[in-house]
Amino acid sequence: MKKAVMFGGGNIGRGFIGAVLAEAGYHITFADVNMELINKLNELGTYTVHIVDVECKEQVVTDVSGVNSTTQDVVDEIAGANLVTTAVGLFILPRIAGAVAKGIAARKAAGCEEYLNIVACENAIRASSQLKKSVYEHLDEETAIYADKYVGFPDCAVDRIVPPVKNDESRPLDVAVENYYEWSVERSGFKGEIPDVPAMHVVDDLMAYLERKLFTLNTGHCITAYLGVMKGYETIDQAIADEKIFNIVKGAMVESGNGLITKHGFKPEDHWAYVETSLGRYRNPYLRDELVRVGREPYRKLSATDRLVGPMLNARRYGFTVDNLIKGIAAGLHYSYEGDPQSQEMQQKIAEKGVLETAKELTGIENEAVLAQIVKAYATIKEEIQ
Repeated sequence: MKKAVMFGGGNIGRGFIGAVLAEAGYHITFADVNMELINKLNELGTYTVHIVDVECKEQVVTDVSGVNSTTQDVVDEIAGANLVTTAVGLFILPRIAGAVAKGIAARKAAGCEEYLNIVACENAIRASSQLKKSVYEHLDEETAIYADKYVGFPDCAVDRIVPPVKNDESRPLDVAVENYYEWSVERSGFKGEIPDVPAMHVVDDLMAYLERKLFTLNTGHCITAYLGVMKGYETIDQAIADEKIFNIVKGAMVESGNGLITKHGFKPEDHWAYVETSLGRYRNPYLRDELVRVGREPYRKLSATDRLVGPMLNARRYGFTVDNLIKGIAAGLHYSYEGDPQSQEMQQKIAEKGVLETAKELTGIENEAVLAQIVKAYATIKEEIQ
């Protein structure tokens, strides 16, 4: 029996990576700090993934268990695992690094010469490499040499919408997901034989896939959210059904696509099909993806390398028009939600410093012409979408 340790037993861990590893024949041990969750995993040993899309179906996941990620139990599980994955969030990775390091040390102490690959499945660029750096801070010199030989940290890109849902009390572990998913893992990061997981897409140029997702799916998703909040909608599917919002969102994705095709050499027909697939995912009425969830933490999303400014700068670098991407940035600057402290702080900055200085601070943009475009779009975007 192949064994995988999955750090993070939340909806993404169970609904995405856990589900595809189960399909590949792995026993999955979820490592988490939520003891209620761990106890339910050990008590029930199974859960159902509800795939909600045009065609709804169910996947029953069996042969699962749980351990506390802060105890010796998780170290013992890593010592006997064939694969370790994570879905805990980028900022939690340093917190699990110590347990991972102890697991590696336990393998060395036992004389284990089997390869272990550790894949951080986070919505971030090169999360596995970041985890590796934290893990090595806990290793002594000899164990680090052992890890260099037997432990791989392949980076990956993950893509599946797993919305928060309120579960039936009788089925507390069930999770809802969309049908579409993509898990691209970089070939060069593996040690030993690449695990046999049919759902895993092994690629040579991971950065191209990371940027394709961030500058296409996430770009359109985010702009839909910001425009939708501005117009009083609650969910992504409601907002994208609005023709004026749709036109700006698709226009932004096309502008971004022009830059991506030029930079990475994607086949145009493949990339435009990916754009249409992404737009179709936004329309899924079963997901009920809340705009305020997608739009939260605007500082990160307005930063120079992220989903709004990054594709604008990339497309502009190759001489393409970026009018709709500029509108998306302007909509982001308008974002205000009482439950999001960052958005409230941003609105305070705009009130005190003005749009120009706030945009300059958050986006890192120095080009005066581009900043002037953003300020102009900020002043007109509300009226344009009414």
